[in-house]
Amino acid sequence: MPRPLTAEHGTIFSLENDFFGYFGWPTVARLSDGTLLVAASGLRNEHVCPFGRSVLLRSDDGGASWSAPRVINDGPLDDRDTGLVALGGRSVLLTWFVSYNRSFVAEGHLDSLPPLMQQRWRKGLDATDDALAARCEGSFLRISDDAGETWGPTIRVPVSSPHGPTVLRDGSLLYLGKERLPWRQRGEGRVQALRSADGGQTWVLTGEVPLLNGTAVGNYHEPHAIELPSGRLLGMIRVQDRPNAPKVADAGIIPFSILQTHSDDGGATWSVPRPLGFHGSPPHLLRHSSGVLVMVYGYRLAPFGQRVALSRDEGETWEHDLVLRDDGPDADLGYPSSVELSDGSILTVYYQKPHRREDKCALLCSRWRIDSV
Repeated sequence: MPRPLTAEHGTIFSLENDFFGYFGWPTVARLSDGTLLVAASGLRNEHVCPFGRSVLLRSDDGGASWSAPRVINDGPLDDRDTGLVALGGRSVLLTWFVSYNRSFVAEGHLDSLPPLMQQRWRKGLDATDDALAARCEGSFLRISDDAGETWGPTIRVPVSSPHGPTVLRDGSLLYLGKERLPWRQRGEGRVQALRSADGGQTWVLTGEVPLLNGTAVGNYHEPHAIELPSGRLLGMIRVQDRPNAPKVADAGIIPFSILQTHSDDGGATWSVPRPLGFHGSPPHLLRHSSGVLVMVYGYRLAPFGQRVALSRDEGETWEHDLVLRDDGPDADLGYPSSVELSDGSILTVYYQKPHRREDKCALLCSRWRIDSV
């Protein structure tokens, strides 16, 4: 049964009544000096629109207050899903992907929008074309060595994931992500594992997650992985129904849920994923200093909100549906990620409409403790 957690909720940034007030898909990172950074796709109009930008916000007081968002990427297409990874010291790595949204015109979506939205969307979409998409669409990263003040060049990477790669104990990076196929192929990519030995400058494909019987690559999305003390790599994957893919319920899987996989050889081979058996996605993993694994995920059934699962046996079993909050006005929410703060508490960051269904989605957070569970 769902069980509520004791948490203090806060607002990172909200422009709930502004045309460009939509913010979504955040990731939080904690630097070595305690600085907190949150990256998100923001200053956009809707969940899918032509206007997405990668933005960065900063807190120097443990999340009590936050800077205004600063734009890091503002390309000609929709910059989405920002991952953020602390690399040590003041270095941080930002990931995102770029989507081409002219299909809205073909599908007649614009005709259903209010006049002002139609006018602004058409202006944004008219500045794009297929040739531009061929150059700009894909998955990318940038690296900063000064806590996000300045950023290096854009590096194209073969996969994407909402929260980006993870740092392993040997200092290398593991990126468990969804393969990004070229725009013109319009196909579904596989969940692949890549490694980088040079801080994210270059990547080598090491392995691929196999498919569970009765599923297809189109059912697999938005993975995240961490390394356990044993050296095992533990991965979680969003699984859902998609057009031209099998219904996951036919394979005994709850739609919009999580599959778990692992690798014991550095990412070369991965176990056949197993369903965790509860609603909610996409996942983010954190290993707390107590040894407890913390997985947070969005809950898109009523009551809408953010939930937590805990494992005290390295992912063998999970205590799930711990309710971080359940006051979301609708299902446009989630993508939570967490960091441990200096006092052992956890800060979880996510997006959600602050009050009403009519609000633009905001960046919100909750501070809570494992020892209160």
